[in-house]
Amino acid sequence: MDTNQEKILEKAQERVIETLARNMDLYGITMSTGLLYGTLLFQDKSMTLDEMGEALGMSKTSMSTGVRTLMDLNMVEKIWKKGTRKDHYEVNLDWYQNFIDLFSVKWRHACEHNAHALKKSLLELRALQQSEELSEEISERVDLSIKRIENGLEYYLWLSRLIDSFESHDIFAFVPKKENES
Repeated sequence: MDTNQEKILEKAQERVIETLARNMDLYGITMSTGLLYGTLLFQDKSMTLDEMGEALGMSKTSMSTGVRTLMDLNMVEKIWKKGTRKDHYEVNLDWYQNFIDLFSVKWRHACEHNAHALKKSLLELRALQQSEELSEEISERVDLSIKRIENGLEYYLWLSRLIDSFESHDIFAFVPKKENES
C-alpha cells in the first residue's frame, strides 16, 4: 500500500476511534478507555497490554484498568493464545450487544438508585400526610409532591421494562436489526 493510501486509512480509523471514545465518554467511560476500545476495534489480531500501551502511548496500568472496564461491559474478551504466557484481548464486534451491555448496566443502576430515593421520600411524605398538625398549605404541597413522585415511580417501572426488553432482545421485534447481505 502506498503512503498516501496508508494516510487515508489511518485518518479514517482515527476519526472513528475518537468519535467512539467521545461517545463512550458521554456515558461515564473514560476517554482513554474509549480510545482503547477503538484501537482494539481496528486490529486484525488480539493485543497484549504491552501492545496496547505502546499503540496508545499509555502505561500498562492504564491499559489494565481500561481492559477491565471493557471486560466488565462485555465489550472486550480475554482470549488464549498458544505459545504465550501473556493475556491477549480482542474486541467484541457485536455493536448491538455492546450497546445493550453498556447502557443496560448504567440504566439499571440509575433506575434502581433513583427509584429507591423516590420510594424513601414517598414513605416520609405519606407519614407526614397522616400528621394531624399539618396546615392546609403544607398538606396541599405534600399531596402534590406525592403525585409527582408516584409519576416518577411509574416512569422508573417503564424504564425497567425497557431495559428488560434490551436484555432479552425483545427490543429487536420493535426495532429490527438490519440483516447483513451475504
